[in-house]
Amino acid sequence: MIQMLLSGCSYNISVRKLSLCLLFAFIFMFLPDAFAHGVAEGDKGFIQESSGVMIIPFIYLGAKHMVTGYDHLLFLFGVIFFLYRLKDVGLYVSLFALGHSVTLLLGVLTQISINAYIIDAIIGLSVVYKALDNIGAFQRWFGYQPNTKVATLLFGLIHGFGLATKILDYEISPDGLVTNLIAFNVGVEFGQLIALSLILILMGYWRKTASFWRFAYSTNVVMMSAGFLLMAYQITGLIVTS
Repeated sequence: MIQMLLSGCSYNISVRKLSLCLLFAFIFMFLPDAFAHGVAEGDKGFIQESSGVMIIPFIYLGAKHMVTGYDHLLFLFGVIFFLYRLKDVGLYVSLFALGHSVTLLLGVLTQISINAYIIDAIIGLSVVYKALDNIGAFQRWFGYQPNTKVATLLFGLIHGFGLATKILDYEISPDGLVTNLIAFNVGVEFGQLIALSLILILMGYWRKTASFWRFAYSTNVVMMSAGFLLMAYQITGLIVTS
């Protein structure tokens, strides 16, 4: 697989690759915070004012958080890039959801908080990692292949902790808190299924064409660039707010 991928690298794609990188940069420059790894302003107000068990609204918020979070989607896109069997997709998605759920609940209930910019920069790093993993960089550079299942669980933990950190800022009511957080995680799972179903359908068509192996390498390079942009955006925010 890696050899086929590397053979695609020889294709002259520099102009197209640069254009895609610039497109990602343009998108990240003008995307509002509402679509970042967090909660939209309107939803933030709802969370702050809500009290008691509200299962359906929090399932909706969880699903919305997943399908509008481009950092989530970028990472998951990288995770399933070379997965063909549904049981493999289900395994990796479940590992990510498990990690996300554990740290979201743990972070909120224990009120452990870390600067959101640092967490989000690490999330950008997770996108970079997955892109490098997909192009076989670790094997070529270090002669070592990280355990992708462990890495997916680890980054799921970080993604969940990032959201927990932001929710703590909203002073959410303790009334019905645990039930609402569980409902939120159920919504995250629904959102993942919706987003991944669409991605898998599109990739199913793409994989049947010769262009998949031709552009697989460049696609992961663009994804890696997007991860670096996410990191730079968050580190800049950390420096400015400090």
